Amino acid sequence: MKATDDERLARAALSRLAEPGDEELGGLVLRDGPVAVWRGIERGSLSAKGLLRWRTRLVDLDPQADLARIQAAGGRLVCPGDFEWPSQLDLPEPWARQRPLALWVRGDVDLRLACLRSVAVVGSRAATSYGASVATELAASLAEKGWTVVSGAAYGIDAAAHRGALAVGGITVAVLACGADVSYPRSHDALLRRIADEGVVVSELPPGSAPSRMRFLVRNRIIAALSRGTVVVEAALRSGARSTAGHAGHFGREVMAVPGPVTSALSAGCHESIREGALCVTGAADVIEAVGVMGGDAVEERRGEERPTDRLDPDSLQVFEALPARRPAQLAGLVRRSGLDPSTVLRCLGALQRAGLAEGSDAGWRMRPPDCGT
Repeated sequence: MKATDDERLARAALSRLAEPGDEELGGLVLRDGPVAVWRGIERGSLSAKGLLRWRTRLVDLDPQADLARIQAAGGRLVCPGDFEWPSQLDLPEPWARQRPLALWVRGDVDLRLACLRSVAVVGSRAATSYGASVATELAASLAEKGWTVVSGAAYGIDAAAHRGALAVGGITVAVLACGADVSYPRSHDALLRRIADEGVVVSELPPGSAPSRMRFLVRNRIIAALSRGTVVVEAALRSGARSTAGHAGHFGREVMAVPGPVTSALSAGCHESIREGALCVTGAADVIEAVGVMGGDAVEERRGEERPTDRLDPDSLQVFEALPARRPAQLAGLVRRSGLDPSTVLRCLGALQRAGLAEGSDAGWRMRPPDCGT
């Protein structure tokens, strides 16, 4: 049942009064409902240890203004009961009290549908060139196969994963430890705007909220819960990425890690995770085999079965790899992405179209969807 206006307003208010993951408040909401809890806090009549803590923020509380602010930013508040609410966030005990009160969302993509087939790709902020390259390629390959890439929009592996998915026209979800309308880190403003345009930006914190160390750590449980599995690409022994993997394991999701050089401290956490039972993965085929119903296709690729692109000449393959999977690209964009001259790109596009691998329209060129006969 869709959340009522009163419930939506109450959840907006409670997300301002309490820190994310507040188990005491979460338990009260599960028991009494958000409206009763909010009214109890306002009146000071709620019997709870955290009452004084929550009431200290009443002076700044204006849930109507918060809802207007997210709407002005092109977003919305998604609540339990809404069609768009991802049911995988309705965690069982003993984690039920950690369920987000609501999610502040930016982007036209439906969050629930996007996360039905999703994988979290996370790792170190101080990524090496190896880690960034692996994350970009892994995310791009997953997105090309119709999987949504979930990450945290941080420097390093997170940003590489988002960019990899976007580069092939895929969908990516950024889960923030600040307001969904806040660009953090600031240098990722353009990246976050693009994610909001082509995917989804998500936060359980109300608009304008600043990040903090604890908010990053608590945020990681949402990344893990939204996804069918979590891949750690690069991580030191103590890292936020390993905490995300830990949450994934607790929630019954698949935990995966990419091996790296044995001399790299930034791969030590991945190697430790593999020793502790995480699945060792080296590419999208391994990941999909672990988390999805299409694992058989991934295995066939590794065994060497011929793919539609195997017979392409080098130029045509280069153009094919430059094609977006979803939103068409104009010729000029394909020339830049492929590094080939316009006449060669046009020749290759014709060959790809005849082979059933590309389709053109007034909007441009893209990969031909599998259900169109590839």
